[in-house]
Amino acid sequence: MKFEERFDWQLFFIICCFIAVSAVALFSAQQSTQYNDNFVLKQLLWYGLGGIVIGFMLFVDPEDFKKISWYLYAFGILLLVVLIFAPPSIAPVIKGQKSWFVLPGLGSLQPAELMKLFTILVLGRIAVNHNAKHASTFKADLMLLLKLGAATALPLLLIMQQPDLGTGLVFIAILAGFVLISGVQWKIILPIFTVISAAGTGLIWLAIKAPQLLDKYLGVKEYQLGRIYSWFQPTKYEDSSGYHLVKAMRAIGSGQLYGKGFGEREVYLPEAQTDFIFSIIAEEYGFLGSCIVIFLFFFLIYRFTTIAFKANSHYSSYVMVGIIAMIAFHVFQNIGMSVQLLPITGIPLPFISYGGSALLGNLMALGIAFSISYHHRTYMFGE
Repeated sequence: MKFEERFDWQLFFIICCFIAVSAVALFSAQQSTQYNDNFVLKQLLWYGLGGIVIGFMLFVDPEDFKKISWYLYAFGILLLVVLIFAPPSIAPVIKGQKSWFVLPGLGSLQPAELMKLFTILVLGRIAVNHNAKHASTFKADLMLLLKLGAATALPLLLIMQQPDLGTGLVFIAILAGFVLISGVQWKIILPIFTVISAAGTGLIWLAIKAPQLLDKYLGVKEYQLGRIYSWFQPTKYEDSSGYHLVKAMRAIGSGQLYGKGFGEREVYLPEAQTDFIFSIIAEEYGFLGSCIVIFLFFFLIYRFTTIAFKANSHYSSYVMVGIIAMIAFHVFQNIGMSVQLLPITGIPLPFISYGGSALLGNLMALGIAFSISYHHRTYMFGE
């Protein structure tokens, strides 16, 4: 087959739409931001760099990603360890987080964004190798669960040292995706899910009703629970932890059905070019414009799902599921926190929010999807 017949033009069309949406939204954001940077130009430069990476990854067979997965994983762990001990001149503390390396002339690099993809590649390899050697029994499935959990726990613990709760939640979402499709029996999954859900609900109840107990037994101070309080009562904490949420909801609500139009923003929201880019889209283009953006994400996930079903190997299917879990959680969390459905965690909107490391990591995931689709073959008698 020729290149144009093997190339996934649907994915290409989707990413072109995201480039256009991102450029328009960031242009509006930089008109009223506190910075003088040209976010559109920088975003397009990162898109260009990501396009080169995709072009390289396109011609790499998916099985080769499997072969080098542990090396990439080890490299990512090394970056996270170095980040912890690096001096402020190389890894400054920004807003209480030590999450970025400063690269002269290139901006910053967040290792955790790359580590997401490296972890997906390793989890896929663990699941495939385990299922090839072991039949589905309670003991074997429990061992698989422990393997997947251990491979996720190491980068998760290092990321929580930064600390970065939002990125940590993404790793948990990726792990959940693999647990659901790797063959682990439901009689193992359901008790674990029940315990985690009960523990999470209990902690939120204690944070609201008895924060002194969290302080006494877990060392969590009441002021550290500001995001929980502002999640339930944002207007009460509008001058502190609820400021961004109130502004975001006012911007989204004021857009109504059709929006105010390009460049007609009235609600000022600091640093909206990153985590709250959706509020800009909703204010300027209203409910209809917001639905179009959400539809693009549904289209992307649908395409990823199609690639996963048609993949010629279980490994490729597993990796696609991990990518779907990562992107879907990002979208759900980002839009959810903008409309008070979820607490604010500082997670960007994939392919649209400004951010070099996050965009590069997502484009690398897209590159793997392109590779799996490009190398797909249809055989008469199976794989």
